Amino acid sequence: MTDLHRLSIREMAEGLKTAQFSSRELTQHYLDRIAKIDAQVQSYVTVTPEFALAEADAADAAIKAGNAGLLSGIPLAHKDIFCTKGIKTTAGSKILDNFISPYDATVVAKGKAAGLVTLGKVNMDEFAMGSTSESSYFGATKNPWALDRVPGGSSGGSAAAVAADLAPIATGTDTGGSIRQPASFCGLTGLKPTYGRVSRFGMIAYASSLDQGGPMARSAEDCAYLMNVIAGHDAKDSTSVNKEVDDYVANLSGTSIKGLRIGIPKQYFNVAGLDAEVKARVEESLKKLEEMGATLVEIDLSMTDAYVPTYYLIAPAEASSNLQRFDGVRYGYRCENPVDLMDLYKRSRSEGFGKEVQQRILIGTYALSAGYYDAYYVKAQKVRRLIQQDFLKAFESVDVIAAPSAPTTAYKIGANLSPVEMYLGDIYTIAVNLAGLPAINAPVGFDQDNLPVGLQLIGNYWSESQLLSVVHQYQQVTDWHTKRAAIAEENA
Repeated sequence: MTDLHRLSIREMAEGLKTAQFSSRELTQHYLDRIAKIDAQVQSYVTVTPEFALAEADAADAAIKAGNAGLLSGIPLAHKDIFCTKGIKTTAGSKILDNFISPYDATVVAKGKAAGLVTLGKVNMDEFAMGSTSESSYFGATKNPWALDRVPGGSSGGSAAAVAADLAPIATGTDTGGSIRQPASFCGLTGLKPTYGRVSRFGMIAYASSLDQGGPMARSAEDCAYLMNVIAGHDAKDSTSVNKEVDDYVANLSGTSIKGLRIGIPKQYFNVAGLDAEVKARVEESLKKLEEMGATLVEIDLSMTDAYVPTYYLIAPAEASSNLQRFDGVRYGYRCENPVDLMDLYKRSRSEGFGKEVQQRILIGTYALSAGYYDAYYVKAQKVRRLIQQDFLKAFESVDVIAAPSAPTTAYKIGANLSPVEMYLGDIYTIAVNLAGLPAINAPVGFDQDNLPVGLQLIGNYWSESQLLSVVHQYQQVTDWHTKRAAIAEENA
């Protein structure tokens, strides 16, 4: 079969169960596509054919014996921020180019326990810091819809791999939009869960109070299948919440669109820099939801102007603390012939970290320094609470909140946006992380350059089922999520 990559996760599971094809055949199909197409896309940092085929054979044996899980034998790609035992884990950085993890992240371990097959590790902005995937030490990943465009970031490799049909599903992480924005740029569905819903154990930290792992796929249904695997409490993660996990697949039709109150923040649709075509596509999708029975309610999110400065104080401050462990002593890159310990630290870090990472470490260290801690970091944390309260007040009158996922479609590679321009591109996503809320991107059309546009729906705490359900029902009456870039149509 030459079109296995066109199957949904449900169809793959049924095909494996009924022996229409084996996991080895399915896995080899994706490996062949990667070998043929990925040189153009550059979504993978490390491809693991031997690991993948061994896992596929184990899945086939389990299926034959009748003791396989629902997703046994289905391939996926992991963002290269999740530690994988025996496989290189780089976080897109030179400083970890030689790091072979001795253990699996919980997300990876849960995938293995479910019988999922790891195709490899996909590219990302260095230490998840960026919105374009250009800051990776391993080179820029390209957007399958237009190879001169970025796929978004930091989970750009995950988005590009799925959009080019080089993996049916992928894991991503979202610290300030790093699942939703690349999903928007690449025409995918991507879910950022509530903070604490998916374990962060073994996920290399950028900003610990903001980071959250989640699924990226073509459809809400496919995301729900992966969420059923990766969600849940983990004693190894002190921020993981011990709360019952929904059956996200079973609940896909559980939310009634009729009567659903969708909040429309008046500030969000008047942001300077919001592209007219992006605005139009998002408004068309909201009109469609209205036709399906939803009610659109204008709301006031008065803290909008505080999102970017608050995030870009807190996130770099936490990064400054988290990244101090990469010192050239215990693991990772070490400079050559250091003259003393201080020289070892300085040169290992200055040679190992890229420009964007160094910039954020410096900003964060400054914000945490003795003379500025109260003026900057403490004040930012107080504003963060006000942002959270702003959302909670809104949820008293609406069920979900709608917004664009990004103010524009995908940037051109090498556009050399200033840091301020790049940071302002996160205006619609970062508040969700500051408040710890769940949010989802759904593809809702294209601009005149045939670049995908995404709608973001933000939910109240623990409402992942609701978000997946709303998007799933929208996808039953639209076909944007089924559209494929020309490069994805190539057969291996």
